[in-house]
Amino acid sequence: MATKSPSVEIEVDNRVVRVSNPDRVYFPQSGATKLDLVDYYLAVGPGIVHALWERPCMLHRFPKGLDGAKVHQKRLPAGAPDWVETVELFFPRWSRTADELCVTELGAVIWAVQMSTVEFHPWNSRRADTERPDEWRIDLDPGAECDYATVRRVAHVVHEVLDGLGAVGYPKTSGSKGLHIYVRVPPDHGFKDVRRAALAFAREVERRAPQDVTTTWWKKDRDPRAVFVDYNQNARDHTIAAAYSVRGLPDARVSTPIDWSEVDECDPRDFTIFTVPERFARLGDLHADIDDHAFDLAPLLGWAERDARDGQEEPEEPGGDD
Repeated sequence: MATKSPSVEIEVDNRVVRVSNPDRVYFPQSGATKLDLVDYYLAVGPGIVHALWERPCMLHRFPKGLDGAKVHQKRLPAGAPDWVETVELFFPRWSRTADELCVTELGAVIWAVQMSTVEFHPWNSRRADTERPDEWRIDLDPGAECDYATVRRVAHVVHEVLDGLGAVGYPKTSGSKGLHIYVRVPPDHGFKDVRRAALAFAREVERRAPQDVTTTWWKKDRDPRAVFVDYNQNARDHTIAAAYSVRGLPDARVSTPIDWSEVDECDPRDFTIFTVPERFARLGDLHADIDDHAFDLAPLLGWAERDARDGQEEPEEPGGDD
């Protein structure tokens, strides 16, 4: 019978987090362990805390490592120290609430990793008003037969449209096969309006690159060679991996902020828990000043009204994940 590795105590600022089973292998392809995952998040601490700051956060947990079952957890796992903060959310479909993790310090991230969290999936709103997003998310999701060169071409079209609007976009790899671009917005609108604005933007990108882009609602009807500009990631209770979040993939890939000048040269496979710490130490957080560049959604809501007058229907709201 295998014996458990002894626990270790990790000092994080003014907290001490006990990490049990530090030698448990989480990523069999590389042999990376739970403690390797802790060390990674410590190395990018300011970046992951900034990405999660005061946002409700769903956890993707792998209690037995990637070879075991994945747990999507909204509610804070039992046994949290009293200093780990939460935010209460209401889920109308089920008429119930959940207290989700709400990160305000690095210790909370490390405690979540101790509880077998690999991925952090925050809302695009914050605790002060969870019903009014302050982040518009552009998700470039390649189809099954879409190559990464197409993703790159679409990213440049997105950049062009954002520039025309006077909006500052902050790209990052998805940590899988696509790209995400985040835009800070004032928390003046509800989820429905932010999604409407995101759809209007996606349709404009599709108009400019019809061979590479789709906004088709049903996956079965999409061209598998195209990139789906997934506006639904702005719907209530829809989340995507945070900047600097590790992904539950065998190579321990990381969703990593990049500069627009890197779009044509970098590959999502370049960024893992083994390579991103050095990059972070050298470049810092490339999303650090996103809060300084808020974009008013009014022009996009105007585009949405124009599209409605032209007879373009707005697809129904997707259901939440609760």
